[in-house]
Amino acid sequence: MDDIQHPSTTISTNDIPGKIPILPIVDTNLFPKMVLPLVLIQKESIDLIDEAMAGSRMLGLLLSKRSDVDSRHTANDLFRIGTVAMILKMSKMEDEKAQLLIQGLNRFKVTRFLQGKPYLQAKIEVLNCKKADQSMENRALMINIAEQYEKIVSLSPGLPGEMAHMIKSLQEPNVLADMVASTINAPVREKQKVLELINVTQRLKKVTRLVNDQLEILEMGSRIQNQVKEDMDKQQREYYLRQQLKAIKEELGETEGESVEIREYRALIEKNQLPEEARKEAERELHRLSRMHPSSSEYVVASSYLDWLTSLPWKSASRDMLDIKSARRILNQDHYGLEKPKKRILEYLAVRKLKKNSKGPILCFAGPPGTGKTSLGRSIAKALGREFVRISLGGVRDEAEIRGHRRTYVGALPGRIIQNIRKAGKKNPVFMLDEIDKVDSSYHGDPSSALLEVLDPEQNFSFTDHYLDVSFDLSDVIFLTTANVLHTIPPPLRDRMEVLELNGYTEDEKHKIATRYLIPRQREAHGLNAGQIRVTPGAVKKIITGYTRESGLRNLERQIGTVCRGVATKIAEAQETHLVIRQEDLHEYLGPVQNRPDLALRINTPGVVVGLAWTPVGGEILFVEAVAMKGGKGLTLTGQLGDVMKESATTALSFIRSHAGKLGVDDSFFDTHDIHIHVPAGAIPKDGPSAGVTMLAALVSLVTGKRVRPRLAMTGEITLRGEVLPVGGIKEKIIAAHRAGVRSVVLPLWNQKDMEDVPRHIQDQMGFSFTDKMEDIILHAFDL
Repeated sequence: MDDIQHPSTTISTNDIPGKIPILPIVDTNLFPKMVLPLVLIQKESIDLIDEAMAGSRMLGLLLSKRSDVDSRHTANDLFRIGTVAMILKMSKMEDEKAQLLIQGLNRFKVTRFLQGKPYLQAKIEVLNCKKADQSMENRALMINIAEQYEKIVSLSPGLPGEMAHMIKSLQEPNVLADMVASTINAPVREKQKVLELINVTQRLKKVTRLVNDQLEILEMGSRIQNQVKEDMDKQQREYYLRQQLKAIKEELGETEGESVEIREYRALIEKNQLPEEARKEAERELHRLSRMHPSSSEYVVASSYLDWLTSLPWKSASRDMLDIKSARRILNQDHYGLEKPKKRILEYLAVRKLKKNSKGPILCFAGPPGTGKTSLGRSIAKALGREFVRISLGGVRDEAEIRGHRRTYVGALPGRIIQNIRKAGKKNPVFMLDEIDKVDSSYHGDPSSALLEVLDPEQNFSFTDHYLDVSFDLSDVIFLTTANVLHTIPPPLRDRMEVLELNGYTEDEKHKIATRYLIPRQREAHGLNAGQIRVTPGAVKKIITGYTRESGLRNLERQIGTVCRGVATKIAEAQETHLVIRQEDLHEYLGPVQNRPDLALRINTPGVVVGLAWTPVGGEILFVEAVAMKGGKGLTLTGQLGDVMKESATTALSFIRSHAGKLGVDDSFFDTHDIHIHVPAGAIPKDGPSAGVTMLAALVSLVTGKRVRPRLAMTGEITLRGEVLPVGGIKEKIIAAHRAGVRSVVLPLWNQKDMEDVPRHIQDQMGFSFTDKMEDIILHAFDL
């Protein structure tokens, strides 16, 4: 910041030049001998100041008739009488502004405006005020002004008390009139009239009128302020009196008029046709509310409670679309496959059509991530013509999340069930409880126990939320739940649900879903149209087999999205107008192939067998490797195996040792050799009995030196008696085997019934052997 300061000097009338620069001012006045700070923004004004500082440091201030500060003022916009001022101090700031401190010297009158500069210039005539005579009238006017001014100072917090003493001490009428006019809060045009008066007596009379007006305004403001304060005290007094009067009227059995808010609540109670229990509670709370003062904290609690009671859809319900054909068409449009869930929904619609008051089912969609569980719920709501609401229960560990908080707590609210019923606006939505297998419990309570009432058709007709404390009928709600696994769901809760398993998709199903749904959706999401990108069937198949390894579709859609982003980048950069994505193009967008589908074929060594495993995200193939070495320590197991898998390996070894003669194995082999069984992917814990037959085949392959048949996998539990017991997850395991290139599978005999769930095209492409004897496992696995 640049600072330029000049000492104040005494300037005579003869020192004022006849031509000076003119600075227009807005909303303020400068009187002779008064000091005024100014801030200049416009470049022309700053140039004017620079030139004045280089010369006499004098400039003329004229009041503008216009009130806009930022616009450029012309000669016609200005009054002709103003004040010559001396620049006492000038500072330039970094934001191209200038600060001035100026002092008025004398009045002047413009005789002619001059051209030739970017700012205004004028020839002027200095107006000299004659020294006022000390007449009786002037002295009386001065005394009156001083007295009135003293009253103004006492009523104006912004004026210091010393100002009144200073005015009283002034003996010169000119100075007194100018100083009073400068400091009182009068309109700038009225002050301009004072400035234009050369006759001192007339000026004193004008200032007297301004002072009287200002004093009257201030006294009126003071009276208003006092009246407001008195009114506030009166209102408080009236409130207490009214409360007493209200109590007296209640004793006399008299009633008084209700407030607008009370009448609105009463109308809502009648309009929404609340059930008897809810209506009684609402009226009781409304009666309490009518006796409270609006500023009371209890008033807010009661009004919030009534808001909830009157906004719930007690009677409002969606009308079901009971057209079975239309529902079937909607379900088939939105989802490919998923025949069992679709069949169950159509069965519900058929029963609902025949029996109007049938209770809604409580279905649990169980399956790996990305198999369409949540989106199936939306399609069901669409097919039924109902509202759809969803809450995620993952990580919920507080019972109040389901049942709500009691109103005794600060900030209490209903539980998420009631909140979403109000959000739906209907009493019979399709309500999805997502991730029900991930509900947790804590010292706040067990949410799964609270869900027992919600998901029981025999109880949920009278579900009671802790906040509402009245029953709400949930029997018309269709509750859907989703889960990845079932063993984490408490048995009493699981017993209330009808479980529909959504198993993983086959390669053929993924191909069709990607072509019909995923590619168009990702194409639209990335601003592409069908003419700008086309993905060949071969490329889709390679994405499925080479870049994804899942039962669901999320990763597949993610990879398709990556391809679309790459294409969108090229089109946006005008490198291409349309692209056809083939198999050989995928490396550019997705990088090298991540999966090797022929992994199950890499079995060239005795002691290596492919097993099948089930995981929460679908089926997987599992390698079991066995080697023998000199020693006598017995059996070693590695690969993060659980106790059940370790017991299966011990059982298999005991069976082989007891049947060593049939297998052509020397009994001394087990005394002179250590056996080590390892299951790769050692960082992943593994357990379960279904790897028993795989352990058996690996050990037989090791001790006989024979390799298992190519493209063969197996699963099943074994016993010491030589039996093969059934296991679960057959469909997922077979899909995983098919995905990995396996063509023959050995299964327990009791699992033959599960083949109904396996897609027909996979059954046609693979061979299946069923047995309940461990000896038969050996026959199916080896060419003995």
